[in-house]
Amino acid sequence: MIAAARDYVAELWEAWSEFWFAPSSPTTLSAIRVFAGMMLLYTHLVWSLGLTDFFGPNGWLPQDLMREVHTSADPDGPGPAVGKARLVWSHFDYIQSPKLMWTVHICALVVFFLLTIGFFSRIMAFLAFLFAVSYANRITPGAYYGLDKVNCMLALYLIVGPCGARYSVDRLWRLRRGSNEVPAASSANLAIRLIQVHMCIIYLFSALGKLLGGPWVTGDAGWLAFAMYEYQSLDMTWIAKHEFLINFVTHLTVFWELFYCALVWPALTRPWMLLMAILVHGGIALTLGMPTFGLAMLIGNLAFVSPKTVRKLFDPIARRISLAVVGKATKGGAGE
Repeated sequence: MIAAARDYVAELWEAWSEFWFAPSSPTTLSAIRVFAGMMLLYTHLVWSLGLTDFFGPNGWLPQDLMREVHTSADPDGPGPAVGKARLVWSHFDYIQSPKLMWTVHICALVVFFLLTIGFFSRIMAFLAFLFAVSYANRITPGAYYGLDKVNCMLALYLIVGPCGARYSVDRLWRLRRGSNEVPAASSANLAIRLIQVHMCIIYLFSALGKLLGGPWVTGDAGWLAFAMYEYQSLDMTWIAKHEFLINFVTHLTVFWELFYCALVWPALTRPWMLLMAILVHGGIALTLGMPTFGLAMLIGNLAFVSPKTVRKLFDPIARRISLAVVGKATKGGAGE
């Protein structure tokens, strides 16, 4: 019996280690880097429309106000006036000059762009994570939404693995040096697993929050979302005539989020869960005026797409770009 228990523990440990650390292709992680970098670049480029208004010391969210926001009451203190500062850091807290603020902002945009094209990819992922967190901390909670959280999450996990192994300038350099191999790596698998598990946690707690009661239980939440004119990008008020459809969409969304963490792993049910992700987040993007959040969540779902499928979709495009760039460089070198 003791031997059987020892064998069981050994098999369990082997399965655990294989799940997290078995070498895998970095193809999917590289594709996530491209899309995450594009999303980071776009969302932070939008801040340029009101940079000093949002992040300036005397803007809409002054630094003094945000310091008070980030100071929570100490439960062990003698009264509500005693507070304890949270560990929240932002480079904007140390910048007073608008010129310096714009200089740092442009540097951040350059980092996001270099991450997208894969130039010193893991270094850029680290810098992109620091910048993304810094921007998010400065505007918390006034303009801090799910999109910013997903951006920071993806940037963090890109640091873990070789996110520039494919579809990158780093890859083109290796091709020019005659290295065509893209080896499997344990760190690539670890990064993908972290994204996958994080996505499961996001959906699970989202569903549990919905099950606490209210319109998600009664089936009216779908209608309440469609009826909010400030979020409408597509008129869906016609659905009010179809109560059964509203209830079905509401309950299906809760069911999908609740069981995503279980059904996204088996090969049989995974395509259906990912299809639901496209429908749910695509619907949010089209009808509720939140295309960036919907796309960011779909980027996270990309972690469940196999490297083989990703190669079928992206390799033809990457091959054309590689041949064009390497070919031009070869001709230029021959001309010299």
